[in-house]
Amino acid sequence: MTLMTEHPTISGGGPDSFEELLDILDELNLRDGFKAEIYRGNILVSPWSKGYYHRVMEQVCEQLRPHLPSDHSLTTGPFLFVFPGDECAYAPDIHVAHKRVFETDSNRLDGEGLSFVAELTSPSTRNDDLTDKVTVYGRAGVPVYLLLDMQEEQATVFWTPSAKGYVSHCTKPFGEKLHIPEPFDCTLDTTGFEAPRSS
Repeated sequence: MTLMTEHPTISGGGPDSFEELLDILDELNLRDGFKAEIYRGNILVSPWSKGYYHRVMEQVCEQLRPHLPSDHSLTTGPFLFVFPGDECAYAPDIHVAHKRVFETDSNRLDGEGLSFVAELTSPSTRNDDLTDKVTVYGRAGVPVYLLLDMQEEQATVFWTPSAKGYVSHCTKPFGEKLHIPEPFDCTLDTTGFEAPRSS
């Protein structure tokens, strides 16, 4: 098994299956300030977000909430969504899913039940957010994936999921407005998504 952190490190052994990786994830006793996800057969441990990410996530949620599809829930809670076909398990920063997705006593939620995900990149996860997650979320049929590239200060929305990922996308620099497609059909104002400037 490979444990990847801000600077990837290898930890010996190797589970035989995705289910075994999920079991290991359940048993991990992470230090405060870290979360774990499964990427391409590896467990990735990454630090929690920077403080100002909370402001950005709140702004996204406030703008999306009035446009939620019926019986859907929007949250930033630490939930693990599994994608068995791709052997991945992600904990998106922001997610929307039908309320029935949460009616389970399992901590492994159905990734195909998502209607929206948003990821705020960090140096340790940015490459996966820009590549693998685009493919996995698209193949799972998630209608909208919003990628907030906190390092480049730009927002990309992906829509029209397909077997190869997403067919359509649009990128705007922070500070501009971005259309969020169906089932939301609203405008996201990215003003103020930038990092605080030191004086």
